[in-house]
Amino acid sequence: MVNLLLFNKPYGVLSQFSDCDGHQGLAHYLKQPNIYAAGRLDHDSEGLLLLTDNGGLQSFISNPRYKLRKTYWVQVEGEITQPALAQLIRGVKLKDGVTRPASVRLIEQPTLWARNPPIRERKNQPTSWIELQISEGKNRQVRRMTAATGFPTLRLIRVAIGDWTLGNLLPGQCRWETIHLPTARPHKQHQKATK
Repeated sequence: MVNLLLFNKPYGVLSQFSDCDGHQGLAHYLKQPNIYAAGRLDHDSEGLLLLTDNGGLQSFISNPRYKLRKTYWVQVEGEITQPALAQLIRGVKLKDGVTRPASVRLIEQPTLWARNPPIRERKNQPTSWIELQISEGKNRQVRRMTAATGFPTLRLIRVAIGDWTLGNLLPGQCRWETIHLPTARPHKQHQKATK
């Protein structure tokens, strides 16, 4: 059994314990010693960040070869179109390659906490919300994907990693879970590629 900390990372906070470039680190919110983030979430994104004191669990969560799906609620600028949704599902060509196929659906605006600072709003510009699931982690991938389809991201909230969900945690809140160490094996294609 190992311990896993689920944390709702507020907007503007880094996924590291030290402050940097005017942004607060996790030490302002978490006082537990010897825990480390399993993966990262950009300072301008909000939501679920997993932390643990177990290196095996940290590797399982953060290593893309295990293909843990990450679920995001994304507010984009404009009324997103079916062709744009289809492009996100198929894969989007970015400078560092084409993204893997994603699971995407249009959703109603979720009931959320107020963001501080609030997103920029334009009177005559509508917005849309989508739920996006990916199993890879290119740098700022979700933002680059929506921008490439013509619908820039305004707000990005990670609500799940694998089966772990944000639940009712508010920004800055956390909860512990005690779990069995996963025994998943890397994806077969990755195993072949490393032989």
